Amino acid sequence: MTSKHTQTGHPDTHLDVAPNEVEELEEGSVQSGAHGRIYRDVTPEQAAVEQTLVDAVVASFDACEDPRLKEVMVSLVKHMHSFIREVRLTEKEWGTAIEFLTAAGHITDDVRQEFILLSDTLGASMQTINVNNLAYKGATEATVFGPFFVEDAPEIANGEDMAFGAPGEPCWVEGTVTDTDGKPLAGARIEVWEADEDGLYDVQYDAGKRAARAHLFTDENGEYRFWGLTPTPYPIPHDGPVGKMLSAVGRSPLRASHLHFMVSHEGCRTLVTHIFPTGDPIGKADTVFGIKDSLIKDFPRQPAGTPTPNGREVDGTWSRVRFDIVLAPSGV
Repeated sequence: MTSKHTQTGHPDTHLDVAPNEVEELEEGSVQSGAHGRIYRDVTPEQAAVEQTLVDAVVASFDACEDPRLKEVMVSLVKHMHSFIREVRLTEKEWGTAIEFLTAAGHITDDVRQEFILLSDTLGASMQTINVNNLAYKGATEATVFGPFFVEDAPEIANGEDMAFGAPGEPCWVEGTVTDTDGKPLAGARIEVWEADEDGLYDVQYDAGKRAARAHLFTDENGEYRFWGLTPTPYPIPHDGPVGKMLSAVGRSPLRASHLHFMVSHEGCRTLVTHIFPTGDPIGKADTVFGIKDSLIKDFPRQPAGTPTPNGREVDGTWSRVRFDIVLAPSGV
């Protein structure tokens, strides 16, 4: 051990300690366990009882033949028990957590996935994306998938409208899809979807409705273009347990304005991302932590009567944005 007490005021401080070692640090405090955490107001005898249980649960996975499954389960158990011990979780609080998860299951259906909302609002979705989408030679950054993607979005040709009558200000979206060497990727599949100006996705109106979503393919030059809607802020569904959690901790359910993309091409890592308008009123206070600086784009508003790129007649103002997409190779 390098130090008898290097705690600086936070109970999550890690110390250099061997697994299963228990040492009294100060009156009413002990250090215990493989993570070297400090548990206040716990006697060495009590810490030993708790650590014995951790060891027993970890040992229960010894016969697991899948090394990755064993690694994940052992780490999960250690971190979960460490959390319970660190905050000294009460039985009532644990019961409340079970009730919360049960309610999340009950409200989940074919359209709404409350566990995705929970993962998103705790930053777990975004962190998993960070871990699995390593930076590579200027490839476009990934962000959260969200709970409202559907598989059967209609196909549109380049230049057509993906809004399909959804309310909102028209927005012309264009760009290219290339690999990290700058080679245009013809035939890249682009899935796009977004909320309407009322902050709702099509499936929130009707599970079978399809509007403000589509898929299209890049042309022979790797270019794409389509009409969508100018993104606007909206709240995630907050009438369920996740909404109650956000309210209880003083957080807003609002998402920053955004337009979803999922882009795939043979030999490339599939990209799931959004773009966010510059000057959005939510700023970076996105409730699912999805904003990255590289994904903030200018959406200049065009005055009524301004000619459109493809000759479409628009009654009123419209916006436009350019989003050039760079795909990393698969396997990186």
